[in-house]
Amino acid sequence: MDTWTGLLSPWIAGSFSILGSHDGGNGVLNSMGLKARVKGRVDVMNRERKQQARYSPDIVIFLITLALLSIGVVMVFSASSVSARAVYDDTYYFLKRQLAWAGLGLVTMIITMQVDYRIWKKVAWLALIATILLLIAVLIPGIGVAIRGSRRWIDIGPIPFQPSEIAKIVMVLFMASFLSDRIGRIHKFSQGLLAPLVILGVVFGLIVLEPDFGTGGTIVAVSLMMLFAAGARSIHLLSLAALGVPGLVVMAIAAPYRARRFLAFLDPWEDPLGSGFHIIQSLLALGSGGLFGVGLGRSRQKFLYLPMQHTDFIFAIIGEELGFTGAAMVLIFYFLFAWRGLRIAIATSDAFGKLLAVGITTMIVFQAIINIGVVSGVLPITGITLPLISSGGSSLVTTLAAIGVLLNISKHSTLR
Repeated sequence: MDTWTGLLSPWIAGSFSILGSHDGGNGVLNSMGLKARVKGRVDVMNRERKQQARYSPDIVIFLITLALLSIGVVMVFSASSVSARAVYDDTYYFLKRQLAWAGLGLVTMIITMQVDYRIWKKVAWLALIATILLLIAVLIPGIGVAIRGSRRWIDIGPIPFQPSEIAKIVMVLFMASFLSDRIGRIHKFSQGLLAPLVILGVVFGLIVLEPDFGTGGTIVAVSLMMLFAAGARSIHLLSLAALGVPGLVVMAIAAPYRARRFLAFLDPWEDPLGSGFHIIQSLLALGSGGLFGVGLGRSRQKFLYLPMQHTDFIFAIIGEELGFTGAAMVLIFYFLFAWRGLRIAIATSDAFGKLLAVGITTMIVFQAIINIGVVSGVLPITGITLPLISSGGSSLVTTLAAIGVLLNISKHSTLR
């Protein structure tokens, strides 16, 4: 009511001054003053609307996140119902866990969405040190928990978590903080590139020791993308790639299980019941889906034919049950996420926000590309989950937390 009174009072007062003037000049002057006051009020209202819009999170990223999360909950239940019944005598076992983790992740996303992203720059070094200590602790017997030959988890009561999942977002925070302070020197190897590369090597080495080659490779790829976005010279990055790729190939085939995975990638039919079994079953699932799929909940490969059907290979079940149409829809969502995330980065004014948006967007989309490439037989098996869709606690919560940071960046950007 007060707002309307404030807006109408100049009109009323101006009208009476015009009607009550008898000398002709005062009425015109009052009318001109009225127009100036109205124009000033309109300008103030427009600025307030722009300011309000500026502090609204990006609705496109928010809706894509909810869509992928919803697809994940439905498909985790569909893909895991048979194995959950066989192992835990509870068809809804993995569904209940996924709903719990999704709820916790959404709460975390809402919290990080409300925290000014520039605060993370102040704690980036502290978070990095804490993460390195966790990566060391997970390698210590009695602290780290070994599952299927990999020591990746730390149990805190009934809740296990993966320090390597935390390391992904922490490295993005650290790289954004470090590089944003050295934008003018990043083209110099000794002053700009050397320090972050040393830290990247330490984190990568600790993760590979778990062993978790896929997550380590993801962190390296995302960090290199952020270096490129910060202005690193192409010759430096190409030289690093020329030196690093052969080393990565040697590391990938040095361990016996990695060598078997690589050979299965080259020719899965060489050992169809052994190392090639996994990828063959995945391709059978994708191929049997056709255009529209066999129907939601009607997968045949989930009947204990396809291993890890609700985690790393859930995209194969999506392709089988929802067909090419459903799989393409998921791909479109990730493409839109990449497009919108990079637009947020471009529309952000400060270097830290730009690099942080690039890092978060690249981290999520690159992981999706690797997972889908593995499931479709384009890449060797790496053990990378499909962001927001695969069953898992640490991955889901950290991904949603990172998206909350991205949404906060969008609130301070000029993107509309």
